[in-house]
Parts: sequence; structure tokens; C-alpha cells
Amino acid sequence: MTANGGKVVGAVRVPLGTTDFSSFLLQAQASGAQVLGLANAGTDFSNSLKAANEFGITKTMKPAALLAFISDIHSLTLQTAQGLYLTTGWYWDLNAETREFGKRFFAKTNREPTMNQAAYYSATMQYLKAVKTVKSTDPDLVMAELKKAKINDMFTKNGYIRADGLMVHTMYVMQVKTPAESKYPWDYYKVIKVMSGEEADGSQPDPSCALAKK
Repeated sequence: MTANGGKVVGAVRVPLGTTDFSSFLLQAQASGAQVLGLANAGTDFSNSLKAANEFGITKTMKPAALLAFISDIHSLTLQTAQGLYLTTGWYWDLNAETREFGKRFFAKTNREPTMNQAAYYSATMQYLKAVKTVKSTDPDLVMAELKKAKINDMFTKNGYIRADGLMVHTMYVMQVKTPAESKYPWDYYKVIKVMSGEEADGSQPDPSCALAKK
């Protein structure tokens, strides 16, 4: 963040499983920062955002989650989560293909899929297609096949696996909608920025990575 012109004006470490976030949030509010960055996840993330909302902190600071899923937003409700910024690699309502996958997933689970659930499906299908092509489960043969072509499916377009094994793909900066902006169930996000895989993950692999050195 500092490399891109941002400034950290304060930070506080919060124990896992904290039930009372009041003192930590008041420290953040007193810092004068423009953004409230929540570097936690799961129940801790939900509880901290709820408390920030109750204290009115989200009206003076922009809340930003370092790791949040659509399931978290659904549990929090738009009334509490509105205005939150987050980054995701996938959203069920991006286009016709994502909506079709979301529809099939919803029919089985009665909820829309998270980024991770869509990614696991994509990775599994890409792996199985590679196995079918090389007629082997040998990991070196499969990986070589996976690296040959761009990955195009409901999860990403023109994704690719670079030397260090990372699958480079588009990422999205989202903002959670207000209740008035949401027009139908699970209509939770609006796209603020589309980032290329290279912008999100760096244009080159980490030179210290053993895989990248091969």
C-alpha cells in the first residue's frame, strides 16, 4: 500500500475469537484514517464490521475487507455491510456464464457460490480435462498440459499458469450495494475496478521461488 502512495496511520493486532471489538475500533476511529482495513476473516470479520456499523464508524471511514466472501455479506445483510470494499476473483452475477453456474449451484445448495467454490470447480474441471488429454495422472505431464493453453471457462478468461504455479486471472474491486441498490436476491456487489491478473499478482513470479527457477 505504501509503495502505491498510501499511508498507514495506525494498526492494532486483535486476538482471534475476540467478542468485543469496541476498544480496537475506537483506536482506529481516533487515528483519523480515511479507510478502516479489516485484516481478519470469518466470524471475526463479521463481528468487527457489525461493531463498526453500530458505532457509526463506517459513516466516517471507508470499510475495506482483506478477505470477505459473498456468504459473509449474506449473513451480515446489506443493511450492515453496505459500502464495504472488497476484492474478489469471481462473482456469480458478472455475466451469462457466471449466472448459469450460479443457477446450477443454487439449485443444489439454496445459496450462491463464493469465489472459492467457483475456483475449485474450475480447477477440478481443468485438471480432469488435462488428465484426459495426456491420458495420465502423472503430475509433471498434467502440469505441462495445463500450462500449454489459456484457461477459458466460467471462472476466468485468458487465465494462465505461470512458472511458479500461480494461475493468473482477472480480479475485481467490488463495493457492497445499499439495500436500495439491490434489485433481486444475492444482488450484492457493484464493480468498482477490473484488474488484470498481472496488476493483481505482479507481472513476474517471485525469483526466489524454486518452481520459477526450473
